[in-house]
Amino acid sequence: MSLKLLVDMNLTPEWVRTFQEQGWDAVHWSAFGDSRATDSEIM
Repeated sequence: MSLKLLVDMNLTPEWVRTFQEQGWDAVHWSAFGDSRATDSEIM
C-alpha cells in the first residue's frame, strides 16, 4: 500500500515539489479537480 498526499487548494502548489523532494508522492488538487469543489466532494 502507498500513501499519496493531496495538497489542498488553500496551499500553494509549490508544496508538491517540497513533498516530492522528501520522497512523498504528492499532488495538488488543482492538477485534477474543480477548484470550487467542497471538502465533501474532494473526500
